[in-house]
Amino acid sequence: MRNKKRHKRSRVIGLTVVGVTALAVGGGALLMTDNDASAARRPAGRQAPAWAAMTVKCPDAATRLSNVPQQARPAVDRELATMDSQVADAYQRLAARGAGADQDWVRTRVLEPLGAQRRGALNRIGNEIGRVASRPSGLVTLASCTVQQAAPASAPAGGATSAPAGATPAAGTAAPAAPASGGQAQSGPVKADFVDIRRVRPNVKNPRTRANASRGTFSSRCGRNENKHFNSDNVIVAPGVSNGAHHMHDYVGNRGTDAFSTNDSLAASGTTCTNGDRSTHYWPVLRQQDGTKEADADQPGGGTEGNVGRILRPETASISFRGSAVSKVVEMPKFLRIITGDAKAFTNGTANANASWSCTGFENRQLKDKYPLCPKGSKVVRTFKFQSCWDGKNADSANHRTHVAFADAKGACAKGFKAIPQLVQRITYKVAPGSLFAVDSFPEQLHKPVTDHGDFINVMSNSLMKKAVKCINTGRKCG
Repeated sequence: MRNKKRHKRSRVIGLTVVGVTALAVGGGALLMTDNDASAARRPAGRQAPAWAAMTVKCPDAATRLSNVPQQARPAVDRELATMDSQVADAYQRLAARGAGADQDWVRTRVLEPLGAQRRGALNRIGNEIGRVASRPSGLVTLASCTVQQAAPASAPAGGATSAPAGATPAAGTAAPAAPASGGQAQSGPVKADFVDIRRVRPNVKNPRTRANASRGTFSSRCGRNENKHFNSDNVIVAPGVSNGAHHMHDYVGNRGTDAFSTNDSLAASGTTCTNGDRSTHYWPVLRQQDGTKEADADQPGGGTEGNVGRILRPETASISFRGSAVSKVVEMPKFLRIITGDAKAFTNGTANANASWSCTGFENRQLKDKYPLCPKGSKVVRTFKFQSCWDGKNADSANHRTHVAFADAKGACAKGFKAIPQLVQRITYKVAPGSLFAVDSFPEQLHKPVTDHGDFINVMSNSLMKKAVKCINTGRKCG
């Protein structure tokens, strides 16, 4: 049995950093929701004040560290997880203060202590890398954080979307209702995070297939997490760190995945997939904020970090692999790790965001930064289309991104990359019209739909991968 020694995070407070800067953004970073949703938190008969709240915004060191030597990666990953915990703690202090968080308080009680903690972690990261390679320069510039100020509670959320921001629901589709007392996360979502799917124009464009295209599909039937495999770990980003994600994940496929999994333990674990595929698939849970107190209401990754409400089991969870529009595909290496989307896209920006929300019957209309309001009889759909180009060498990279890439608009991989089967995770949920729901997130990401993401570790046997590639390249539909 594996030694599951849990990593204890540092809570050191020391030197100071640059003072607070309030950044006005159009994402609607509200700690309290608008009039409907905020009803869950305010006493009966009392009107909630309108105020522009804040969340913590820090440079994402993980995405900047693209050249970490293999020997240093375990220690660096632990330090990066510590930094995530520090940001989560700082956000909790900010949220607890609420409207009383004036600029001086934010600077002295949130940003300066946080910056000192981050400077210490970044120095340790530099030291770890410096033991085996040249010490990276400029790490200290990633220590300083700011607050990201929200628009007023009455303003609709902005951001890039194919639908009008804050669009009024069409007839027959209700706006999200106020949940029962205790069911609403203080950190969102807000009404402006939702839009009626029928007000979204069709926006899906697929590349034209060429003569040498690989037109087949291969599917693994892995269930919909009937065995209730949940945890708030992230073995790809924060290996060896309990609660490294700060939000709960749904799992299908490999039965043994947690923060302490290794390639060997994954290869030896059972699977929920009927074809013997031991690959790991996971994504943040979706919750209905209806006042239900979930089993994790008082646990890290759950209610203590703002992830509240009833976890919705998917109605369906399909796992399929598709070919390239312009070429044949090659086999994925065993233990290839891919993350699609960005769990911190609300504060990082959308460069790595890949969220895709829709409704059954309307999947030619995809949303990136809105939750869909689906008409009666239609299900909420989350679709993760993974990177389908591989560098031909590495099963992972220091920032878990540079070893894979997306094909271009014509379906071709960049020079030096090879086309691999494209994983598509498609998950559907039955959500009552007008229900308030949200994806789990890091606390400071405020449950924004743009932060949705999917994760994958390839643990197919070599023979099963060969079968999948042959099926795809010969244009058949298998599985």
